[in-house]
Amino acid sequence: MAYLLQQLINGLTLGSIYGLIAIGYTMVYGIIGMINFAHGEIYMIGAFVAVIAFTAFSNLPLVVAIMLVLLFSMVITAAYGWTVERVAYRPLRGSFRLAPLISAIGMSIFLQNYVQLLQGARNKPVPPMIQGGFTVMQEGTFTVQLSYLQIMIVVTTLVLMAGFTHFINTTSLGRQQRACEQDKTMAALLGVNVDRTVSLTFVLGAGLAAVAGVMVTLYYGVVDFYLGFLAGLKAFTAAVLGGIGSLPGAMLGGILIGLIEALWAGYFSSEWKDVAAFSILVLVLIFRPQGLLGRPEVEKV
Repeated sequence: MAYLLQQLINGLTLGSIYGLIAIGYTMVYGIIGMINFAHGEIYMIGAFVAVIAFTAFSNLPLVVAIMLVLLFSMVITAAYGWTVERVAYRPLRGSFRLAPLISAIGMSIFLQNYVQLLQGARNKPVPPMIQGGFTVMQEGTFTVQLSYLQIMIVVTTLVLMAGFTHFINTTSLGRQQRACEQDKTMAALLGVNVDRTVSLTFVLGAGLAAVAGVMVTLYYGVVDFYLGFLAGLKAFTAAVLGGIGSLPGAMLGGILIGLIEALWAGYFSSEWKDVAAFSILVLVLIFRPQGLLGRPEVEKV
């Protein structure tokens, strides 16, 4: 029982990070109907910016340093997200559907190599900053630990999810995003600046990916230029599993992927945890193609 509880805590923490990244995928798909395969690399850039910022702010009090790192990472990655939209998506928005997809994959490869050339291929370590935690329970010699960092990651994710949902449902930009999701042409006729709305959607998604990058830097203490590929693939899987286009679905999918990985690695083999996660995705898509919380697409005629 104690070991199961520990794996559930680990899976929930990992799933929260996946969920933050998955929101970026689901937002872009919901508005322009395309997958931003460079989003994983935006998350990776956020992690590298966090390493640089933590080094620069190392003399400041811990809370102040973390807040500054979050702000700095979100601003830098938001600029990258805006650039990706302007370079890889906007010129091809009216083209055939595969063109932006190929462009996004090319941008992903470019960003990987760009960071490798700038920062080198070696791992970038970060010393532990948030230590300590609670002992949840003890069973024999096994102790279930809940660290302060795990609490911070889960609470931050829940607060951002609630705040972001409120933002989409109540603000002017949120209404414009929902209008573009339904019909971009009609939204433009009614005065919505579609280009601006799409750009801001990329910026917001990149900001959330930056938060995930900071959290994973603190949690694992090491980053590398290949970090974004697998995490981006997992987050995309989470978005599809939960129902791509649904913000709660993206978060639910991320948590499920994290729990599946943690439980499979804990009870079977860590080498097969990715196989287990993608197998569950296949089963869900067979019996519920729109995902767990997604809505069936209605063809407009």
